Amino acid sequence: MNLARRAAPPTDALAPPAHLAAYVDALGVDGAIRFLLEFGGAEVWLGVAPGARSRVARLLGAERAAALAALPLPRRVPLGKPWIARVWRERDGLPVAEIARRLHASDVTVRGWLKAAGPAAPAADPRQPRLL
Repeated sequence: MNLARRAAPPTDALAPPAHLAAYVDALGVDGAIRFLLEFGGAEVWLGVAPGARSRVARLLGAERAAALAALPLPRRVPLGKPWIARVWRERDGLPVAEIARRLHASDVTVRGWLKAAGPAAPAADPRQPRLL
């Protein structure tokens, strides 16, 4: 599966935590989520010139895999489940139960992650004039 088009950068509400920012900058939000779900929690060797047998290159494409290899990343890929849950909830509107199934976590855990992230910023009401 090649991720040819780069996704739009995340909004401030969905900005990734620092340990995931490099992945999101290089791959976009959707590409980073796919990469984290596939390789999160495991040690991954990222070659500068990935071959056809590379699982990373098969998922992302050779160019993006090489771009990741050029970054100073830890060998063990972070899980990023709380951030992924927040993206799926706020951007995609997925129910908590579906997020829990996709992340292999309990609904209680997902609710805790979403609660810890805080409420989403309410949309500005166009009828309300700006204060300053």
